[in-house]
Order: sequence, then C-alpha cells, then structure tokens
Amino acid sequence: MGRDTIADIITSIRNSDMDRKGTLRIASTNITENIIKILLREGFIENVRKHQEGKFFFLALTLRHRRNRKGPCRMSLNLKRISHPGLRIYSNYQQIPRILGGMGIVILSTSRGIMTDREARLERIGGEILCYIW
Repeated sequence: MGRDTIADIITSIRNSDMDRKGTLRIASTNITENIIKILLREGFIENVRKHQEGKFFFLALTLRHRRNRKGPCRMSLNLKRISHPGLRIYSNYQQIPRILGGMGIVILSTSRGIMTDREARLERIGGEILCYIW
C-alpha cells in the first residue's frame, strides 16, 4: 500500500495553521516541491528552506499567519484534497471549478507539470485536480 504524499503535506499544513505554529517540516519530493512553490508564489507561505539530514531531504516551511486576527474572527487556511489514489478526478480546462469566485486556487497536475487553475485556463489544458486552497 502506497503513501499519499499530497494528503500528508495538506494535513501537515492544515494542522500547523490550526495550532498557529510558525514553522513545519515535511519530506521533500518532486511533487511536494512543486506544490510548495505554488503556495509560496500565491502567498500562503512566507518562506521555504531545503535541508538534509542524513540521506533524506526536508523542506522547512514558514506559514503566513493573520497576526491581527484574534478570537473567533480569525480566518484559517483551508485546504481540501480532491483527487486521491482510490478515486482520480480529472477535468478539462473549461470545467475547472472556481473557488470562491476566483479568490481561492485549484492545484492541478497537467501534462506540463503542476500548476494553478488560472495557469491551466490560460494554456487551455486540463488535468487531475489535486486540491483546493482558500
């Protein structure tokens, strides 16, 4: 039975955000690095560092928190895994969903690599819907 690395990183980021931890460490793979680059570019993550312990590589992430929000008004980072190993969800570029009217992003795995929904619509290609982030 294989591991779902995408679900692991989504769960790690969600748990760290809920606990208001500033940093977290995840295992480094090609898919993980591409997803983290998208999150960094979109502004959900402040900083990423890659380091090695023994023969394994890890990514140290610094999450962006809403510092002025306290109490029940605080908005948390929402991540949802859509396609998983037991059920793959594919979409063409015309049917890629818009999250919160374009405020959130959809991360897709396409034939040209992992990209956001906006990039996939511009290049007019579809693919596997990996996750929603809003």
